[in-house]
Amino acid sequence: MSAVAGADAASWTSPAFAAMLAPLLAASRVAIESCERLAGGAIQQNFVLAVDVRDGPWSALTRIVLRTSAPTHVAASRPRDEEYALLVAAAVAGVAVPRPIALHRGDAHWPAFMLMTHVAGDTAGRVLTRASAAPRVRLVEAIGANLAHVHAILTPHPSLAFLGEPPLRPTVELIDGYRTTIEHWRALTGDARPVLAWTLRWLELQLPPLEPVALVHRDYRVGNLIVDVDRLAATLDWEFAGWGNPLEDLGWFCAPCWRFARPDLAAGGLADIDDLLRGYNAAAGSAHVAADLRYWQVLAQLRWAVIALQQALRFIEGGERSLELALTGRMLPELEWQMLELTGDTLA
Repeated sequence: MSAVAGADAASWTSPAFAAMLAPLLAASRVAIESCERLAGGAIQQNFVLAVDVRDGPWSALTRIVLRTSAPTHVAASRPRDEEYALLVAAAVAGVAVPRPIALHRGDAHWPAFMLMTHVAGDTAGRVLTRASAAPRVRLVEAIGANLAHVHAILTPHPSLAFLGEPPLRPTVELIDGYRTTIEHWRALTGDARPVLAWTLRWLELQLPPLEPVALVHRDYRVGNLIVDVDRLAATLDWEFAGWGNPLEDLGWFCAPCWRFARPDLAAGGLADIDDLLRGYNAAAGSAHVAADLRYWQVLAQLRWAVIALQQALRFIEGGERSLELALTGRMLPELEWQMLELTGDTLA
C-alpha cells in the first residue's frame, strides 16, 4: 500500500487518542509515532499508524491500519462494526485477510473505526497489471482459490446475523436496487441513460434459475487484493459483503472495468478466466467454465455504472467536494459501451 499525507492524520496522533487506544489493545501504554492516509479508499478512509505498543497481545506490532468512515457514504456500504464482523468471519474461514485487531463502535469523542494488521504489498491495479508481460497464472489461481474460501461461508452464521435472511432470488434484489438508483438519478438530473435501461431489461430477460446462496464479497477485484511480489497476501474492503450468488463475485473480478493496463487478460488484467476458474473450482469442488460468467460480467458493468452515479450523487447531493467523486460520475460512457459490447449479439 502506498501512503499519502492525510488532512485528518493529526487526529490519530494526539495523546488523547493514544490514551484511548491503550485499553482497546489491552496495552499498558500506546505511543503513536506517525500517521499517514493510505491512497485509495474512495468510500472509506484508511490510515496506517506507526505505533509503540507496550505489553499485551499486540506488543510486537509496529504498524497498524485504522479504517473509519468518510464524511458521506454510499447506501450499500456497511458500518464499521458489521465490516469488522465480516473480516473476523473471513479470517476464521481461512481467507487471506489482514488480522483483525479491535473495533471501536464510536462515542462522543471518536468516530467508529476498526483496527487491523498492516500487510505489506501492492494494491494498485495499473501497477499490478503492468508488473509482468506474461500472464500471472499462479497468482490468479491463488486468487480463485481464496475466493472459494469466501463462498464457503454459509448461512446461518452465528456472527453474521445482521446480514438477515438470505434472499431466494438475490439477483432480482440487486437489479431492483440498481433500478432505484438509476431512476433517482434521472429524476434529479433529467439524464435518462438509455443504455442502463437496456442493460437492466437484458438482465431481467436472462435471469438465472434458482440460485445458490453464500457469502459474497461484492468488491473482489484487483485493487482490493494485496499482492506481495507474486503472492496473494490479503483481501481488503468487506463493506459491501452479503448473501448472494457466488458467480456474482467471479463476474465482478472478470469485468472489463477491472482489467486496468491489460484489457486482453479477462481475469483482472492478470491472466485468463480459465486460470481463475482452475483455482476456484479446485478449492470449491465446482466445475464452472468461462461461458458461465458472461451474465455476471454484464451485471458487474451495470453495478459499476450505478456506483459511479452514487459517487457523483455524493458530490452533487451530499456536499462532499471531491474531484475523485465528481470524475467517477464521468466514467459512464465507457462503461455503457462495454455493456453494449457484452450484450451485442442479442441486439438484433
